[in-house]
Amino acid sequence: MAGDETSMLARAERFIWLTARVLEQRRFTFHFLGGGPDPVDTALGSYLNEDGGYGHALDPDLRGPLSQPLHCAHALRILDGLNRCAGQRVERLCRHLTEVSTPDGALPVVRPDPRAHPSAPYHPVVDDPPGALVTTGPVVGVLHRNRVWHAWLFRATEFCWERVETLRHCDPYELQGAVAFLDGVPDRARAAAAADRLGRLVREQGLVVLDPGRRAEYPAVPGGGPEERLFAHDVARRPESVARGWFTDEEMARSLDFLAAEQREDGGWPVHRRAWAPGSCLERRPIATVEALLTLRAYGRPLGAPATRPDRAARPDPATRPGPARRR
Repeated sequence: MAGDETSMLARAERFIWLTARVLEQRRFTFHFLGGGPDPVDTALGSYLNEDGGYGHALDPDLRGPLSQPLHCAHALRILDGLNRCAGQRVERLCRHLTEVSTPDGALPVVRPDPRAHPSAPYHPVVDDPPGALVTTGPVVGVLHRNRVWHAWLFRATEFCWERVETLRHCDPYELQGAVAFLDGVPDRARAAAAADRLGRLVREQGLVVLDPGRRAEYPAVPGGGPEERLFAHDVARRPESVARGWFTDEEMARSLDFLAAEQREDGGWPVHRRAWAPGSCLERRPIATVEALLTLRAYGRPLGAPATRPDRAARPDPATRPGPARRR
């Protein structure tokens, strides 16, 4: 039976069927149409390499088959959404992460590619890349939240703590990596203290747009597109996040209003990163669309009915650990 073809969800559904990779189609079906997790898992498996890592442009900004930390972080986020971040597959992934880590036990943004497959210019390839919070933070946070224990986590966790607790100036994506780490790390008291310090830093340095109506007054992301900025919903993706306490209810509401209004006429959400390859831009928009819908739903925003009636109720997102108290 047909649903409401004018709702936010119905317009996004049409966009997904028209433009998305199989993986994003399966994710949309799982999260919003009541589909099962197995098709998502199968689609994700096509990006898995023999070394236990993920490649093949799972993250659209890195092309080619080579396993890359950014791909692994994206894969773990998907598995986390399926409640399947466990088992031999994750054990193999941790062994792979051990092999590709930097001397300080962290993950680089991009591993050197011997065949020089294309990658986004804002992810430069260097011969001896340093460890990065951008990649290490999300991986460590997800593994801890799912109670995965592996020897690799000890040094990687210490790397994240050291970076998070000494940050004085950071780019927006490093900030997102810090939040992802703090949202999952087991020491909640230490995480709350670190989040409180980071929240003050965010407001003092204007790292996040607090009023989307005045976003032109905020500097764009260094090296990014002219419209690329970080908003409250980009760092506090769920109300349980430690970053939610950085923003007042009014600021968060304005950010979510802006996110909802960003849906384009074709039903999808835009990507404000600097365009560098046609395929990368096309593949990222469906990812951004699924993530926007997940964030809006997590905050209780109405999405409307899908265009096609699901066989089962849409599945709720997995619970996350609570963060610090919200600002009022």
